[in-house]
Amino acid sequence: MPSVLDVGCGQPDIIFPAHYAGWKRVRLDIDSTFRPDIVLDARQLHTLPAAQFDSVYCSHNLEHYHRHEGKKVLAGMRHVVRPEGFVEVRVPDLGAVLTKMVRDNMDIDDVLYTAGPGPILVRDVIYGYHGEIEKTGQEFFAHRTGFTAKSLRQFFMGMGFTQIVVGTPFEYELVAFGFCQNPKPKQLQMLNLPEHLAG
Repeated sequence: MPSVLDVGCGQPDIIFPAHYAGWKRVRLDIDSTFRPDIVLDARQLHTLPAAQFDSVYCSHNLEHYHRHEGKKVLAGMRHVVRPEGFVEVRVPDLGAVLTKMVRDNMDIDDVLYTAGPGPILVRDVIYGYHGEIEKTGQEFFAHRTGFTAKSLRQFFMGMGFTQIVVGTPFEYELVAFGFCQNPKPKQLQMLNLPEHLAG
C-alpha cells in the first residue's frame, strides 16, 4: 500500500483528496490537540528517516512560515519522499485575491468567500484566519508569506525536483506538484495531469 505524509494535517475530519484513496495516510502536525500520528514542527522534517513515503501532501501550511523557513519545510518534504515519489503543496493564490480586491474595489475586511469555518475575509487569506488565531491565541496560525503561481514555481526550483507542475484547482488556491523523477503515466492519471508530462 502506498503511503502519504500529510504535513500540517489539522483537524482529523478535514477532507483529504480523493486521489489518495487506498493510500496509507500518516498525519503530522505541530499541534497535539489534532491527534496527529507524528507531533513535529514541519521545519524539523529532516530529522525523520529519509525516503519513507510515496508522496507528501501539504495543504495551506507553507504560508505559515517565513520564506526562508518554508524552504526548510520543502527540503524536509523532499527528504522524506521516495525517489520515485512526489510532493503536493496547496497554498492560497494571493495573485487572484489581490486582483479581485482591486477589480471589485474590496476592503481588506470584506468577505471574499464563505467556507466551512464561515466567512473568509480578504485579510484572512493574506494574514491568516482571524477566527482561529483569536480562538487559540496560537501565532503559528498566522500567515508569514504568500505565493502567486510564478513565485510558487520558483520556490520549488533548486530543491531537487525533476519536474514541477503548478495549477489552480479552485478559485483562490494554487497547487504545485514536485516530482523527484520524471512522472509515470500512472501518477499523471491519478493526479489528472496531462500525459505529455511523462518522462
